[in-house]
Order: sequence, then C-alpha cells, then structure tokens
Amino acid sequence: MPYDESVPPTPRRRPPRAAAALAVISLCLTAAGCGAADDDGLPGRAAEPRPGGDGTPAAAPSAPKPDRTSAASSGPSGPSPRAVDRTVSGPLSGKTVVIDPGHNPDNRLHTREINRHVDIGTGRKACDTTGTATESGYAEARFTLDVSRRVRDLLRAQGAKVVLTQDGDRPYGPCIDERARIGNEAGADAVVSVHADGSAVGNRGFHVILPGLVRAGKADTSKIVDPSRDLGARIAGLFLRATGSAPSNYVGGKTGLDVRKDLGGLNLSTVPKVFIECGNMRDPKDAALLSSAGWRQKAAQGITDGISGYLNR
Repeated sequence: MPYDESVPPTPRRRPPRAAAALAVISLCLTAAGCGAADDDGLPGRAAEPRPGGDGTPAAAPSAPKPDRTSAASSGPSGPSPRAVDRTVSGPLSGKTVVIDPGHNPDNRLHTREINRHVDIGTGRKACDTTGTATESGYAEARFTLDVSRRVRDLLRAQGAKVVLTQDGDRPYGPCIDERARIGNEAGADAVVSVHADGSAVGNRGFHVILPGLVRAGKADTSKIVDPSRDLGARIAGLFLRATGSAPSNYVGGKTGLDVRKDLGGLNLSTVPKVFIECGNMRDPKDAALLSSAGWRQKAAQGITDGISGYLNR
C-alpha cells in the first residue's frame, strides 16, 4: 500500500479510460517473456501491525540484511542511498533508474519518527507507515524489498545505473519527501515505487498509480504527468504479460491504471515516477502469489520490462 497512506484504500469507481485500456492491451501483446527464481532465502518473519485496526501487532520483524553492493552514506534517519557502479554495457547504459521499496521492516519500532508529518505540497502527511501484511504474516515491507532487489539486478544486467531508496540499511523510512528527493537528486530517467495493497478480501489484481496534475506549495507535477503515464502504461501491460495477474477489479476501472493527487512520493517528484501495487495482500489468492518467490521474479521481470520499454522508446 502507498507509504503515505495511513489506512488501506477503499474502492474508488472511476470510468475506464479507453486510451489507458488500449495501452495495456497493446503492450501486453508485444511484451517480452519472464523468468523465475528460487526462494529468497530469508527466514520467516512475523506480521507488522496492520493499518486501520484490522489486526493485532505481532513481534517486530528484523530488517533484511543489506546488500553490501548498495553502499550508503549517513543521513539524519539512517544512510542515504547512492548507487554503486556495478553496471555493465547494455541497452540501458547511461540511464539512471531509482527503485523505491515501499515502507521499512522496522518502521513499527519507530512510531514517533514515522508519524512525524512532512510537507507534500497539497498538505502534510505522516513520514511513513508500517505497510500491510498477509494473513500468515508476510510483511509488505519484506515483499517490496525482495522485488526491488530483483528489479535492480535485472536492470543492472541491461547496463542501467540503479539506486534503491533503501536497502534494509536504515532504522526506519525514509520519509516520503526524502524518497521523492532521492529520485530528483539522482536525475533519474524513471522512478518506480514498489508496493502491495491492503484492501478487502475479494479485491484482487495489480494497479499502477500515476501522478495527477498538482501545482501547490512545493509540488508541481506539470512536467511529469505525461511521461509518467507513458511509463505506467508500459509497466501495466508488461506486468500483466509477465505475471498473468489481471488488472485490479476494484481500482482503475479494470485498466490497471489509477491517477492520484494525494501521494507525496508523486507530488514532490520532478522526474517521471509511478507506484505499482502488485496485488492485495489481504486477499488469500493474491497473498499466495505475493508469497511465492517464483511469482515475485515474474513481477520483477514485468516491472523491468516496462521500465526498459519506456527508456528505449
């Protein structure tokens, strides 16, 4: 779920956009294949507290061990990421991509810090949230970090320079405004924030969140709305192709695309950026997919293919 939301989203009915639907279908037909991988090898962890009072907090999960190839320099709430040049020559050489793993496994240990409000242009929101979890306790923060690392590796193999906003190497966060700032300061050609939703049982499928037109305070998305829509549509089509998952049946009019103006990570971005909600962790069928390492590799492949298609357009 988006990290600058404090409760799971409620279904929003929007009229489907014909152009968006056609983009998803046409991209799906021309998409590349997908891969698979073994389990991530991380030990099981207890669930994080669920937003909106839908569960009782369990034992705190420990943060995944950071990948030492993503060295970081110190920042006020922990290390600030910087990319390590381990790229190879490839079709994405010279391109910079920022991947933003939503939430942080140890956010629940820092409630004071993550509840601090920050400016998102249209108002103020909490620095971060704990995220959601499956009924069996697989935390969204663990899911997003695993998928993000897989995307990083696939993009690097194509020559891209990849920055993670966090790699399990911070005590909490980063805050939503800092996440946007990391992409801006990197001069990223594309930014993707990886999430999983926390909606009602029966709500299934993925959706990609696009920035709406916002001009308020520190926020001005006027230059990124169109390229972000292009990026998001490509990711939606190729994610569908790689995973076989259908577009959301509860958000976006079954186009796989949704536009929002209330997310600080999008409002404060000055470079093309989207969120992807890979599925609904609170639905048992979606949860089974999200908990599968093989499916997560397919998800990473779909996200990567969408980014590559956008950057090579």
